[in-house]
Amino acid sequence: MRKRAAVLCGAAVLVAGTFTAVPAEAGAQQPPQSPQAAQAAKPVWKKCGTADYPTLQCASLKVPLDHANPRGRQITLALSRVPHTAKKYQGPLLVNPGGPGGSGLTFAGFIASGLPKAVAAQYDVIGFDPRGVGKSKPALNCKPGYFNPVRPDSVPSTPANERANLKRVKAFAAACGRTYASVLPYIDTVSAVRDMDSIRRALGAQRINYFGYSYGTYLGAVYAKLFPHQVRRLVLDSIVDPTGVWYEDNLGQDYAFNDRHRALMAWIAKYDATYKLGTDPEKIEARWYAMRAALAKKPAGGKVGASELEDTFIPGGYYNGYWPYLAEAFSAYVTKKNADPLVEAYENFAAVDAAGDNGYSVYAAVQCRDASWPRDWRQWQKDNWRVYERAPFMAWSNAWYNAPCAFWPTGSLKPVNIANGKLPPALLFQATNDAATPYQGGATVHRLLAGSSLVVEQGGGNHGITLSGNACLDKYLAAYLTDGKVPRGHGEADAVCKALPDPKPLTAKAASTSSRGAALHGLLGFRG
Repeated sequence: MRKRAAVLCGAAVLVAGTFTAVPAEAGAQQPPQSPQAAQAAKPVWKKCGTADYPTLQCASLKVPLDHANPRGRQITLALSRVPHTAKKYQGPLLVNPGGPGGSGLTFAGFIASGLPKAVAAQYDVIGFDPRGVGKSKPALNCKPGYFNPVRPDSVPSTPANERANLKRVKAFAAACGRTYASVLPYIDTVSAVRDMDSIRRALGAQRINYFGYSYGTYLGAVYAKLFPHQVRRLVLDSIVDPTGVWYEDNLGQDYAFNDRHRALMAWIAKYDATYKLGTDPEKIEARWYAMRAALAKKPAGGKVGASELEDTFIPGGYYNGYWPYLAEAFSAYVTKKNADPLVEAYENFAAVDAAGDNGYSVYAAVQCRDASWPRDWRQWQKDNWRVYERAPFMAWSNAWYNAPCAFWPTGSLKPVNIANGKLPPALLFQATNDAATPYQGGATVHRLLAGSSLVVEQGGGNHGITLSGNACLDKYLAAYLTDGKVPRGHGEADAVCKALPDPKPLTAKAASTSSRGAALHGLLGFRG
């Protein structure tokens, strides 16, 4: 993941319906304990607490590389746990921060500490590093230093520039194929889902509770499709559109991130007294692109060229808590010719370390394997130039981020149709202006999961919205995890919560104060 831990389209106005308490247990089937569950080796938990999460425990679990060959090669999953402390025990709550490629070990501590104490105490909160990730073995790192600056300008405005970018992505795909030829065919969502059921059996649980963000919503929905009778409760926050996996979903992101970037420009215009960049958002945006052009010619600090500038500002599309820092860096470069804050912002939000190399390697492996991608580069050119004309901010950056899939050394699987009528009621959360997982994904999954309830954050643009400060959202989450009750409304949304206000410019106090939102967005998986 990125050095900050990880870096990670629009919607219509919705009307809240009435709240009706519906027990999530209704209609849930209770399968008998399977022979496999009885024979599964239980994890041996050892203390691994941190200053932030002192009660964390860690363990490992062997699972088949190929679940179709359970007696074949075994790999190791790294697990974490915050154990329940209440007399009332509601079973394991598996949590996943997204990605693909996000580590879930520390995430268990975050979730357990963010829930009301009385609620968290009723669950064993279980984190895990999915296959290939972090402390699971083997952990992928296809091409160390792949994101080292300064990279070619992402916009292929000349044939030479396009060739340089193509050389990079082809080399990455080839390196993955050379180093992990025996592993790559099994780094995919369905294999990760079968690992989750191995975790369930090792824990001795008939059913699991699950809470996933971002890509973790797709992981959870696929688990629910393949193992519907093993699902007790299902929470999905910031929801992947399963009908666009993955090429179309990435194109859809580009429009939404462009909108969020413009929202940042409008926010900067609102605080001209602080940033001195003007009061017209369109003119401020023009100054941003002028800064980009200047950095393409002369990278700041020898580190921040045009592509690195995009990397630095993309996190602002995930979380508006970064806006004050990005605005200060932008202002300092443009108005004071001081590049130091921009370099610092790059190092804090965008620079990739070894953990980031691992996260990206798994991201690419899963996305490239999960579904088919165009193998003709001319299709990528056509589609991404079309997007760029309307949404230039992230179009080509995102294209190159995913371009190894055009040259991936394994074949592709078919996406899972997650439509499901066999589940207890699931609880879904979605912000209307989320860029990484645009609103339509939440609406689509709401339709596909029969009996699910959708809670909408109206006007919200952050990615990952529960347990980050919005008490209205967290009220519904706590009620569901406490007794399975979900809201029932009329229309597309079952409940609507107002978004939190945008941040203010930094003050000495604000700059030194952490928040749940910042903590969450430091843990969410790579690129969503």
